Amino acid sequence: MVQYYFKLYKPYGYLSQFVNYQNKRKSKKLLGELADFSEGLMAVGRLDEKSEGLLLLTSDGKFSNHITSSKIEKEYHVMVDGIITEPIISELENGVAISVEGKTYKTKPCNAYILNDTSHIIDRFVRDDRHGPTSWLSITLTEGKFRQVRKMTAKVGLPTLRLVRVRIGDYKLDNMKPAEVLPINY
Repeated sequence: MVQYYFKLYKPYGYLSQFVNYQNKRKSKKLLGELADFSEGLMAVGRLDEKSEGLLLLTSDGKFSNHITSSKIEKEYHVMVDGIITEPIISELENGVAISVEGKTYKTKPCNAYILNDTSHIIDRFVRDDRHGPTSWLSITLTEGKFRQVRKMTAKVGLPTLRLVRVRIGDYKLDNMKPAEVLPINY
């Protein structure tokens, strides 16, 4: 059986799925609208509707399990409401308490730093400057709890305004454009 491997720049506003099984989400945009994908393809991991960036697609279950394991780093570039400081970076890196399925969970230590150059991120209007300053950070995790990055930045007082996944292990978003699909080697 032929296995397929792709990387996709998931645009803002799309669900990370090919088929809609929920009545309340009938009008939502799905990955299948972006290209003529092969039968049996699945998204490896997820990005929520308001997140964008690198999403891997495959028909290989073993590859999917490997990529979603805690052995593989996922890097996100995050625009937050407010100014990031070194103490906030340290707090994020050491782990913060977030709510996961109604229980308090302390995130694993991660790598984080202030992102000064965002020229690699495609410009998209988020909000007017009169609403206050924004800043960017890079955060690299080896876990992926539901809306984890958003919960982490909110916990330190800097709500996420924009979230772009730029790397999964050795696979990078590079200079891809929203909705672009490229084959990858595995």
